[in-house]
Amino acid sequence: MDIAENSALFPTYAKHPITLIRGDGSRLWDEQGKEYLDFMSGLAVCNLGHVPRKVKQRVQEQLEQVWHISNLFRIPNQEELAQMLTVHSCADLVFFCNSGAEANEAAIKCARRYHQRVLKNGRFEIITFEKSFHGRTLATLTATGQDKVKDGFFPLPEGFLYARYNDIESVKDTITEQTAAVMLELVQGEGGVYPADREFVTQLFALCKKHGLILIVDEVQTGLGRTGKLFAYEHYGIEPDIITLAKGLASGFPIGAMMGKKVLRDAFSVGSHASTFGGAPLAAIAGLATMEILLKERLFERAEEMGAYAIQKLLDQLHHYSVVQSIRGVGLLIGIECVKPVAPIIKELHRYGLLVLPGGSHVIRFMPNLYVTKEEIDRAVDIISIVLTKIAQAASVE
Repeated sequence: MDIAENSALFPTYAKHPITLIRGDGSRLWDEQGKEYLDFMSGLAVCNLGHVPRKVKQRVQEQLEQVWHISNLFRIPNQEELAQMLTVHSCADLVFFCNSGAEANEAAIKCARRYHQRVLKNGRFEIITFEKSFHGRTLATLTATGQDKVKDGFFPLPEGFLYARYNDIESVKDTITEQTAAVMLELVQGEGGVYPADREFVTQLFALCKKHGLILIVDEVQTGLGRTGKLFAYEHYGIEPDIITLAKGLASGFPIGAMMGKKVLRDAFSVGSHASTFGGAPLAAIAGLATMEILLKERLFERAEEMGAYAIQKLLDQLHHYSVVQSIRGVGLLIGIECVKPVAPIIKELHRYGLLVLPGGSHVIRFMPNLYVTKEEIDRAVDIISIVLTKIAQAASVE
């Protein structure tokens, strides 16, 4: 009998039959002691690897002081983290929450309230993009440009429109008199690891300025060094009005952040939005330690270097496999597109000790931590080669 049938958990995840109990850097071990090379990083959460020593030390110190304080009081760790984020970005203000979905929810609310309560023009529509992914709350799954996440949750909130990614004419055709904002991923990770074209982003930025639209850049997966810059928007020479963060911000502790320009201050006035656990002392100190390490060691530069190495290694070693269609990515967010569904391939890679995940049905996503070494990349690509060779041999026998 399936173990999940006896679980007290709702079966909302298609869980792999692996129980991981210990981690260190790029490695994980299961309950039988089998070692895995982790190129998932907890879905781009563990950017510093598993259990980074300096973050652990800061959290342990905080555990001896206080765990939770209401946001009705000042929280020094939270304020210091907000200051660090604004100093190193184009944003001026930060709202803390617990996840990427909550950060995107806050961004949607802030954009709408800015138009409705500050500008008093009544605008409410948010333009997002086909194949995008923005979260699982009712608003953020509606913002997501994938029908599969919406099944069974109707009626959905109104006010979301969808344009074609990398198609500026499609955006122009989608704008109405009620449009308040555009929400964009600069690399569509869940949608298949598709980077935005530079010209498209430049034109979109200008279009938002022309129409008075808030530009929201969803950096939940791309932010904090993953793409070779501290923030992915830096690749494009633009300054978004709102940036959303989560995953890699606190090395595994739950935190999200909605960062915005100072013009939005009055949109998020007292009582307009809240989060009980957002920016609590433990998550905030983990975020602070994580940011200090990222900046001091300039790990985003390492991500750029190792990402280029990984892409070239994948191109050199996998180009002759007929199942591999293309390899693309930015920094250490890399996609291997295949001509058929990758779920069976990923299952086999796990069996050989390499943990990866899909990006859509036909793409294998590579997201190692930012400390990943060339030797670890070589080992990962070798495992992929072994598995693809085995699959090709089995197909030839059939």
